Amino acid sequence: MVGRSRVGKKNKAKIQLAALSLVIVLLLALVVGTDVRLNQVGADVKVVKVGVIGSSDDQIWKAVQAELDRRGERIRIELKPFQDAIYVNQATSNREVDFNAAQHYAYLEDDVKTNHYQLAVLGNTYISPMNLYSQRYAKPSQFQDGDRVAIPNNATNMGRALKVLADAKLIGLRDPKATNPLPEDVVDNPKHLSIEQVDPAGILNLLPDYAGGVTNANFVVDAGRSVHDAIHEVPYDLQNPANKPYINIIVTTKDQRDNPTYAAVVRAYHSKPVADTIVRVYKGACLPAFKVS
Repeated sequence: MVGRSRVGKKNKAKIQLAALSLVIVLLLALVVGTDVRLNQVGADVKVVKVGVIGSSDDQIWKAVQAELDRRGERIRIELKPFQDAIYVNQATSNREVDFNAAQHYAYLEDDVKTNHYQLAVLGNTYISPMNLYSQRYAKPSQFQDGDRVAIPNNATNMGRALKVLADAKLIGLRDPKATNPLPEDVVDNPKHLSIEQVDPAGILNLLPDYAGGVTNANFVVDAGRSVHDAIHEVPYDLQNPANKPYINIIVTTKDQRDNPTYAAVVRAYHSKPVADTIVRVYKGACLPAFKVS
């Protein structure tokens, strides 16, 4: 009886050990299988590199990513920030980024004409205000004779800034409807303002040295200020054809304009959550320039 009991205990122990080993093997197989499955899922994720200016649109692109995830798209967005659209288009043309969201129609048209880039528009994003700011005055009528005013030093934003000054009744232009007027198109300057072209990203920091400055909303947001700090805001109506040149856009190379992955990103951008984010981030100062899909 004793001998049989000991043998039974040994057999029972062997059976338990074998069962435990089997469980461990099954668990390991499950873990390995899961790892392989996860690696396979990760392998089919398409990474899209997007060229942007500064960081003011980061929350918007986070909303785009969230919408892509909600739709089950296997696409991951990587933002590559630049300081100036000049470099963004160059990087896009050289395929350092897949597409960019850093300019409006007028800027693209001028840059393509100058550098002969083969670029195409994928879709609209928003219209961003360009307004007049000052630390010295509360309204344009307070400007004094000979005051210095800073405007962007790139062609299209320079022309747009001149139109802002004209809208503020500080200067008069030869053709008020021209998209990109030049300094020589200023035909009326009653206060003899000295209009100087500088880097648009630095205009707000230069305001202590200037009576005023005209710059883009993204630089204002990047500086932690509100676009409503402007002493003169230009009203924007998307139904007005005169505003189309200043609608911001998503741009890629011509041979990639039908890329289905890029099209999926644009569809996600043109969604209500993203439109709502644009309004929230810019506090209504920027308007979504697309129909919600």
